[in-house]
Amino acid sequence: MINDAAGALDVDAKRAVIQSALAAKGRKGELLTCRPAELACVATEAAAAAVARGTAVVAVGGDGSLNTVAQAAHAAGCAMGVIPYGTFNYFARTHGIPTEPAAAAQQLLEARPMPVQVGAINDRVFLVNASLGVYPELLQDREAYKARFGRSRWVAFVAACATLLRAQRRLRLHIETGSTVRDVQTLTLFVGNNRLQLQQFGAEPEDTLPGTPGDGSMAALMLRPIGTLSMIGLMLHGAMGRLGEAAGVEGFEFHHMVVKPTLAPGRKKVMVAFDGEVARMRAPIDIRVLDKPLYLLQATGAAGTANAPQAAA
Repeated sequence: MINDAAGALDVDAKRAVIQSALAAKGRKGELLTCRPAELACVATEAAAAAVARGTAVVAVGGDGSLNTVAQAAHAAGCAMGVIPYGTFNYFARTHGIPTEPAAAAQQLLEARPMPVQVGAINDRVFLVNASLGVYPELLQDREAYKARFGRSRWVAFVAACATLLRAQRRLRLHIETGSTVRDVQTLTLFVGNNRLQLQQFGAEPEDTLPGTPGDGSMAALMLRPIGTLSMIGLMLHGAMGRLGEAAGVEGFEFHHMVVKPTLAPGRKKVMVAFDGEVARMRAPIDIRVLDKPLYLLQATGAAGTANAPQAAA
């Protein structure tokens, strides 16, 4: 499935890359192209067809597109492949998938399904991260900047700085993690399921739980309310990959967390983000590592593929 709005290349160029890789190996595949608004419906239909045929679905796009296809593949129980066309491509890079689309397409033809950890925020699967507070606002601002200035990591960084410098809204959260209960004030609660992204932030937590983010647990970061000068310092720490050292940042690991935000009278939903997508969800917010993995096509041999769905022929 190709999200024709993802990445810098037009849809014909994306199709050509995939068709060339298939032709080189004498293989065939059904290429489905759709607009972002159609992706969820197309992914659900494709996943059902993959289960019936004993094959896999392949997502072509950035982390947001991958999230939508993963939701369908995880629910249906079919394997999923990835050809990255996003700005950051954290999910693909973490799992050893080339960020060059032609190389990723070629690798898929020799790949086998391997179980990988996914998280859930209420009823939504996420692959890389989920969050409440200023981070969803940051993502909305980033899309506006991209529409005006183009897609690049520098544009994303400038948008993030602009959002953080005007961050004022404080979240009051009641957080339950196992037997631990806390009431906190924070500008954002960020949950990471991707060790690569946390490493780049310099915010990888110590292994306080068995397993590590992406391997049995997830990492949470909270940004306490701070002044403008401290916020500038925090952004500098983040730019240098040392966010974990910045004042006002707290991190911890968990398997399951329930978040109850204090909302204005009459409000029942809170803005959340997951893998670059933004939506409103009804409180309380339940965030957890799912017991059921996603089977991802990876070129890492057949180990760990017992009882996994078959890869596409």
